[in-house]
Amino acid sequence: MGYFSYLMYYNWSYIVFMLPCIIFTLAVQAYMNSTFRKYSSIRNSRNLTGAQAAERVLMQNGVTGVRIEQVRGDFTDHFDPRTNVIRLSEPVYNSASIAAVGVACHEAGHAVQHAQGYVPNKIRSLILPAANIGSKLSWIFIILGLITSALQPLLYVGIILFSLAVLFTIATLPVEFNASSRALRCIRETGMLSDGEYTGAKRTLQAAALTYVASAATAVAQLLRLLLIANSRRR
Repeated sequence: MGYFSYLMYYNWSYIVFMLPCIIFTLAVQAYMNSTFRKYSSIRNSRNLTGAQAAERVLMQNGVTGVRIEQVRGDFTDHFDPRTNVIRLSEPVYNSASIAAVGVACHEAGHAVQHAQGYVPNKIRSLILPAANIGSKLSWIFIILGLITSALQPLLYVGIILFSLAVLFTIATLPVEFNASSRALRCIRETGMLSDGEYTGAKRTLQAAALTYVASAATAVAQLLRLLLIANSRRR
C-alpha cells in the first residue's frame, strides 16, 4: 500500500471507528452532568446524607470494618479495596440530595462486592496490573511499529498490550452494573428514598453507567482500528 493510500486509509479508519465514539462519549458526558445537576438540587425527604446512605448499605449487607471518608473534587467518589475505605466527594458526602444518596450507595455496593468476594470483581482486580502496564507501554510500541516497516513487529506487541487495557474496560462493566443494582435494591428495601426519589437515584446511576459503556466502546473501536491498520501495513 502506497504512502498516500495508507494515509487516506488511516484517516478514514479514524472517522469510521473513532468519530462515532467521540460523539457518543460527549453526549453521555453531557447527559450525566445534566442528570447529576438535576438530582443534586433536590433534597431527599429522609434528609439522609451520602455518608449516612453508604453506612446503611453496609449495615444492610452485614459489612463491617469499612471507613467512609470525604475526598476533594467532583466525581471523585470511589471505593479503595486496598485500604477498605469508601471515599465520597464533597458534593456527595455531606449532601442530602437524591443524587448523593444514589452515588454513595453505589460506592458502598463496591465495598459489599469486595466483602462478599464477588467473582467479576476478582477477575477485574486480576486484570488490573497487566492493564496498567498495557495502557502505559502500548502506544510506545504502536508508534515505533508505525514509523517504519523494519519495526513493524513492535506494532503487534503494542496491540497485544493495548488489548489488555481494553479487556479491563470490558471487565469493568459487570462490576459497575452490579454495584448500581445492589445500591438500588438496598435503597428500595430500606426505604431510604420515596418512590419518586428512587427514580431519580436510578436515573443518576444509569447516566453514570453510560460513561463506562462509552469508555468500553471507544476502547474496542480503537483496538479494531489498530488491527485494520496493522493488516493494511502487512499487505
